[in-house]
Amino acid sequence: MINKEAKLSKKIFQKDIEMIPTRQGYGEGLVAVGEKDERVVVLCADVTESTRSILFKERFPERFIEVGVAEQALATIAAGMANYGKIPFISSYAAFSPGRNWEQIRTTIALNDVPVKIAGAHAGISVGPDGATHQMLEDMALMRAMPNMTVIAPCDSLEAKKATVAAAKTEHPVYIRFAREKSPVFTTEDTPFKIGRAEVLWGPSTISGRHGDPLVAIVACGPLVYEALLAAKELEKKGIDVLVLNSHTLKPLDEQAIIRAAKTTGAVVTVEEHQITGGLGGAVAETLARNYPTPMEFVGMPDHFGESGAPDELLEKYGMKSKSIVEAVKRVIVKKEKNG
Repeated sequence: MINKEAKLSKKIFQKDIEMIPTRQGYGEGLVAVGEKDERVVVLCADVTESTRSILFKERFPERFIEVGVAEQALATIAAGMANYGKIPFISSYAAFSPGRNWEQIRTTIALNDVPVKIAGAHAGISVGPDGATHQMLEDMALMRAMPNMTVIAPCDSLEAKKATVAAAKTEHPVYIRFAREKSPVFTTEDTPFKIGRAEVLWGPSTISGRHGDPLVAIVACGPLVYEALLAAKELEKKGIDVLVLNSHTLKPLDEQAIIRAAKTTGAVVTVEEHQITGGLGGAVAETLARNYPTPMEFVGMPDHFGESGAPDELLEKYGMKSKSIVEAVKRVIVKKEKNG
């Protein structure tokens, strides 16, 4: 059953569900924070329209800076502005920021712990025809290893807007990743969002350990949370109850929610549009290895670069659609049963 407390869209499984890219929520979030705080400035690296930074530029042109194709300068200029009291958001494709300017982010932003907010757009395999060079699948691993850095992967455009607004209020660096393609808007304005807190979207309203609890916990982030929900519905038809946890914040990870889910179910599947190594799956595995070793399966990019193709075809080929999540759940149940 869907957790009523999560307040998901009533059209969650309908064909006419609204489709909006998460980057649109970023642009709307920029305008929202810009209206409330004059310290907010936005810098972009020649992709103003596609990152949706254009919404801020049109509303506050005097607080917008077009840096051009110079991602290293993008990071260092923003760090300087943050040191003088501004709240800079820097926008580019994730392949170039943090892909190209990781060292500048590390040295000028994270090391100095200044409140620059880094927006990595067009992340994941669903960038599609742009091919492997632009399909950033390592960004969350890069940024999760960075001291002082918060890492967020919103599940839909509404959550992306909330994440952008929340990031502006923090006093530390934040990395937020966004997708290029339109994806289902399945949360609502009232769906809870807090940096560092995972939300149960499918399953019991509380993880209490009562009789009848789900067999598997699916921990997902980004737009693939929707694929996890589709898998949960399909598994329900087969008599397999699961819990779906939206772990939008990879760092700081909601470790207590992960541990509770593992104790309740005894098996975990992680789902992400990212390399399996070092991303959400790695973060969850590290937490459980330290606190509550649990059988696991990982859905994500299996140590490959991408290729050109239609987004859905690529997600299907590399095993990130709901069908693959269902199979991962079945595999981890077998592991769980073998462990007794």
